[in-house]
Amino acid sequence: MSVRRVVPNVHSEAAGENRAFYGLLGFEEVMDHGWIMTLASLEVPGAQISFMSADKTAPVNPDISVEVDDVDAAYEAMRARGAEIVHPLQDEEWGVRRFFVRDPDGRVINVLTHR
Repeated sequence: MSVRRVVPNVHSEAAGENRAFYGLLGFEEVMDHGWIMTLASLEVPGAQISFMSADKTAPVNPDISVEVDDVDAAYEAMRARGAEIVHPLQDEEWGVRRFFVRDPDGRVINVLTHR
């Protein structure tokens, strides 16, 4: 299994203001679902930050998103370790398969693969 991308998720009710502020640093909007907006550097596409009001289908907002090449293998590895699954593995309508797991410090990690 390999990591494709890691994105911090910042809780925010001010997506527009953050778009303008981070735009001054060279970030541009690359995704907006209404409840989550992702900004990225066009020169370095892996440099991203997401702003989220409330996750659409999960009980909590994740702190970090980690995109992997095989989310099913990641899910089984976490379950085998006995990690706390916060949101079950499922396909989402916006084109990702994901689950949430709690890390040793209590942060919620959104582990996903794009379908």
